[in-house]
Amino acid sequence: MHAKQMAEEFPGVDIDSDALAATRLLAEHRLPGLVVTKGPGCPHAILPAASVVAFLVPRYIQDDPSLAGVLSESASDRIADKLAGRTVRELLPEHPPELPVVQGDDTVVEVAAMMARLHCPLVAVLESGELIGVITAPRLLEHALR
Repeated sequence: MHAKQMAEEFPGVDIDSDALAATRLLAEHRLPGLVVTKGPGCPHAILPAASVVAFLVPRYIQDDPSLAGVLSESASDRIADKLAGRTVRELLPEHPPELPVVQGDDTVVEVAAMMARLHCPLVAVLESGELIGVITAPRLLEHALR
């Protein structure tokens, strides 16, 4: 089985897309992440849902989770307000990690190795330099268990 046979269509967002809209896409479709593009068919980064969650939680609470109880319920309910007026670019790390990309003819093991090495829940699949789809960790496991 090759990557192009496992790849599936997957929502993506442009790097300058609205961060709140991208987060809604993640939430509504229960996605592990999104492919962030810089132009059509040109993957730039993977935005894991966990990174969006980390963006929403104030640094002082990440450093000391016991402080989460200090926030009022109304403040907690408005945590997503931090996304208003922001772009996807602002959710990405300043120095993005290696882009998890595989080629269409890569094998299940090659795809798994990329995911494992980069601790990423999805990889972009390229064929002749064009994005043809995405493989998520559950999709990879589905094929690996056959």
